[in-house]
Amino acid sequence: MSSWREFWDSAHSIYVNDRHKDVHYRDVAEQIAAFVPHADARVLDHGSGEAVHADLVAARAREVLLCDAAASVRAAIAARFAGNPKIRVIAPEEVEHLPPASLDLIFANSLVQYLTEAELESLLATWRRLLVPDGVLVIADVIPPDVGPVSDVVALIRYAAANGFLGAALVGLARTALSPYRRLRSELGIARYREAELLSKLHRAGFTAERQARNVEHNPARMTFRARLAGKQ
Repeated sequence: MSSWREFWDSAHSIYVNDRHKDVHYRDVAEQIAAFVPHADARVLDHGSGEAVHADLVAARAREVLLCDAAASVRAAIAARFAGNPKIRVIAPEEVEHLPPASLDLIFANSLVQYLTEAELESLLATWRRLLVPDGVLVIADVIPPDVGPVSDVVALIRYAAANGFLGAALVGLARTALSPYRRLRSELGIARYREAELLSKLHRAGFTAERQARNVEHNPARMTFRARLAGKQ
């Protein structure tokens, strides 16, 4: 494998079992739903992954767009939600062609770390164009420079213990240590940002932003940011 897109498009073991996957996507969906501003909102979950519980978000919005770079993931999502007219699956290239000022909420969870700086800056410009004047951008699970694999391991063990999959998590951690993910993380790198750095990028891209009190994901050492178009409250 030579890219993150290729990794996510393959069979991988990031989720240690079905219980882990279900709990993770339910937690994320519930938090996305909490950001939906009104029942007529259009929502983009950019870098959605399998989005197993996207129906929870759709129940609060008019339309939910699920965007993932991996074709196999998009196919799985489309099959899962084929009967839900509120949910539409799109490729990253299709995001570019969405109408200006057409989205009320853009949510990007655990995405920034897999982007180059140039890719992030390009996406920020796209997201700014797509948001309605009072729309909200949420960027979650941003990794600070001083947070490494040990923090991830501790956070996963605590999450697993609290949600009933501790044994599987311990086995999964050993499996991940030998997986392509570890090699790719070493070879391709993971983007890390200090709080001030990401806030500065958002400001330069035309947003006002603030760090949220807690991260969307289970690792409290990572960061979540909420942003609006500059000049809006």
